[in-house]
Amino acid sequence: MNNTKQERHYQTPLQELARHVRERGDEAYLHQPVNRQLTVWTWQQVDEDARKIAQGLKSLGLSPGDRVAIFAKNSAEWFIADWAIMMAGMVSVPIYATAGESTLQYILDHSEAKAIFVGKLDDKTAGSQVFDGSIPRIGFPYDTVEHDIRWQDWISQQTPLADVAEAGLDDIMSIVYTSGSTGNPKGVVLKFGQYAAAATANRSVINLRPDDRTVSYLPLAHITERTVIQGTSLYAGGPVYFVESLDTFVDDLKVAQPTAFLSVPRLWVRFQAGVHEKMPEQKLQKLLRIPLLGKLVAKKIRQGLGLNSVRIFGSGSAPISPSTLHWYYRLGIPICEAWGMTETAGLSTTNMPFREDRLGTIGVPIDCLDIRLSEQGEMQVRGDTVFEAYYKNPEATADSFEDGWFKTGDKAIKNPDGSYTIVGRLKEEFKTAKGKYVAPVPIESQLAGNPDIEQVCLMGSGRTQPVAVVVMAEHLRKSDREPLRASLQHTLSAVNAGLESHQRLDGILVADDLWSIENGLLTPTLKLKRADLERQYQDRLANVSAGKVFWEDETVTG
Repeated sequence: MNNTKQERHYQTPLQELARHVRERGDEAYLHQPVNRQLTVWTWQQVDEDARKIAQGLKSLGLSPGDRVAIFAKNSAEWFIADWAIMMAGMVSVPIYATAGESTLQYILDHSEAKAIFVGKLDDKTAGSQVFDGSIPRIGFPYDTVEHDIRWQDWISQQTPLADVAEAGLDDIMSIVYTSGSTGNPKGVVLKFGQYAAAATANRSVINLRPDDRTVSYLPLAHITERTVIQGTSLYAGGPVYFVESLDTFVDDLKVAQPTAFLSVPRLWVRFQAGVHEKMPEQKLQKLLRIPLLGKLVAKKIRQGLGLNSVRIFGSGSAPISPSTLHWYYRLGIPICEAWGMTETAGLSTTNMPFREDRLGTIGVPIDCLDIRLSEQGEMQVRGDTVFEAYYKNPEATADSFEDGWFKTGDKAIKNPDGSYTIVGRLKEEFKTAKGKYVAPVPIESQLAGNPDIEQVCLMGSGRTQPVAVVVMAEHLRKSDREPLRASLQHTLSAVNAGLESHQRLDGILVADDLWSIENGLLTPTLKLKRADLERQYQDRLANVSAGKVFWEDETVTG
């Protein structure tokens, strides 16, 4: 049994920040590209700016415990605002920069936020509609929605807060709203102790050192980026770089030369497709098999992605196909898959340090977390990083625990070596017309082994047999269909050959459009919105049968 929370001694984020200010105050910490020039904050400057922003919050008449929201893409100011909120004794409420009007309004109302920071946004429409000035709006120094207070005014005019709040491990640090695929998001109450436990454990298991460079580009409203990148870099003391825009992403990576790099399956697949766009898979694999030349090709690809200095690669947020992991491994990119939830303060199991024989698993639990499997195979967890309550939602809280164990909703198997393999979400299993249950994730993972496929969703509730809907890799979407049809037909036959009769696919439907956050078919963390996808394609699926491959326009009926 692992040690209990009472037996462990964790440092809060502000204590870690103070430690680095004392030990390395003049060293560079945050690196923000602005108009292709790099703005750099030392530890001392970060601390001073955070204290000024904290004083600014207090000048608004806000009280300890008040909620303060952050609605912005990643930037150095996001980090600083987060710590300023802590220094002022307030509670942060991060909101995805892609949130729509209804989600934005719900979170502001539900959390009773008393102020909001606004910053970089790809689309200002929702924020402009919702933020009406009823609460103070503090604008980061970027093109953003209308605001009442300029960040730079506080930085230039406020006196640094002398006495920062002394938070205890049982005090509330943040309310993190989940990016669920259905209904209103739930507010996970995250305490300082849970965050500290996660950052401390992650620093150890990732083996992040003070000289390791990381890049913060995944949404900071998501718990993984918040604890694994922001938190772990803070606790380890390593420099962090930000990305100016999607267009400059690779160039910014080349500047940062990260030594630790985390991404999500959707982006790993996009990176892979980008390589295939320049070099077909068959040719690439042929070159990789040639001694010396293969190593040079792999190195050139890593350099092209800006990842040649990385020693630690990670993937989380959603399942990733083992075939994708093996493809990257052949390029000298050993990706460690990990698993975690908002309710478990992020990374909770991981294949770190990397082991090839564990590819396709989520590894083993971090040392402050215990896991058990229910009779239905559900992963249940307890430990220092696990939350205790949903904000203002005692019913959901009660439903989420069993004998002190949090019910994750993920179905898994435990392997002989102690690692775990996720086989899907309990609620995602669907029943066919034959009365048999099908778990979509393992089958989707097999289909994703075809590098021509960028996105895949298995559907079949109420059907005699399941059907797969796929989106082709971007560079192939206007290609000749017949070679692609043959490739997909081969994949379909190969996958069906290994499935039980009730699992076998009736066919594959190739979708016209990419699934995205913007069109409402992906969550902010790039997970599939299965119910919405089924509604989108249900009419087309009626014409998919006989184990064949169809394009969407081929299923249109008169």
